Amino acid sequence: MSLILKLKKDHFNVARCILIVLLGFTANLSAENLNDQNSKTKNQKLIFLNWSQYLDPELVKEFEQQFNAEVSEVYFETSETMNGILAESGGRGYDLVLMTGIQVDAYRSMGWLAPITEKQIPNLRHVGARWRTAYIGVDGFSVPYFWGTLGIGYRSDLVLEKPTTWKHLFNPPVSLHGKILMLKDSRDLIGIALKALGYSPNTNNLKELAEAEHLLTKQKPYVKDYGYIEMSPQSRLITGQIWVSMMYSGDVLFARKFHPNIEYVIPEEGANLWVDYLVILKSSSNKKLAMAFINFLNEPKNAARLATYVHYLSPNTAAEKYLPKKLLEDPVLKVTPNQLKRSEFNKTLPPRIVKEHNRIFAQIIH
Repeated sequence: MSLILKLKKDHFNVARCILIVLLGFTANLSAENLNDQNSKTKNQKLIFLNWSQYLDPELVKEFEQQFNAEVSEVYFETSETMNGILAESGGRGYDLVLMTGIQVDAYRSMGWLAPITEKQIPNLRHVGARWRTAYIGVDGFSVPYFWGTLGIGYRSDLVLEKPTTWKHLFNPPVSLHGKILMLKDSRDLIGIALKALGYSPNTNNLKELAEAEHLLTKQKPYVKDYGYIEMSPQSRLITGQIWVSMMYSGDVLFARKFHPNIEYVIPEEGANLWVDYLVILKSSSNKKLAMAFINFLNEPKNAARLATYVHYLSPNTAAEKYLPKKLLEDPVLKVTPNQLKRSEFNKTLPPRIVKEHNRIFAQIIH
């Protein structure tokens, strides 16, 4: 099944979509040029806006030594938080940013992103075409970082019945009351409620959104919290405060480092498919260094090390031969053709639907 999305949307509406979210939160280089950066980028600092635990610190150290530079990470918890950070700074003060596919197209439409080509980042040739074009507007302005699914993570030693459907979270047995964590992300939270009802997460139907709001409201008394599972021994999934949660596939593997009884399932209704991308802000004064860093991360052996560290499959196809067999064959990361058929990528929504998502989200999490 092809993963290339053929999305059609008006660029003006895309820009308006991202502006609605933002307001809610008040150089050509050849391969030789890149390798010469260590003599040209003395004491430069690369500011990377990123998820926590989403970059191998050992690879960072090697890059810093090789390029005489410093990589400083600024973390965000949700996509909405990231939008707020960029809105507050006007897109300035950051060089490299981790974004979702629909965010890339929105920021590209606003003119905030620097263009990216294989001439500037030669190792881009190792990245699979399906990931480079999975969303409209990402090719030429971003580099795929990782991909995966959003499903259900749970403690197999605590739950009485294996969750096989999203309905298990929305109409939970009494034993799960107060033991559920839902993601604090408007698209994913509302999208999964829609999925549980048999609708598309990308629906434009207000009646279907109203049903999703009702389902989320009905579920709310049973939810322990809206947030994310921490990747540490103190994680609530590890300590037993949380028994079942919406989770990203790779996070399950990371959490298993601290507890062996954490399992993962793609529900019968299907999962959310996603691709994360690296982008360079047009306002960055360190574009060459940012490109050198992306190129460094996409050296096949480095890409394999990074994937092994974060426990996600890399879109860098040349990295596959360096990946541990255990990671490649792990059932948590594998997606069957049938599961793919029932799963969807998030698409850009019209402004009026974005506004409704924001209203529902605010109503549920507060």
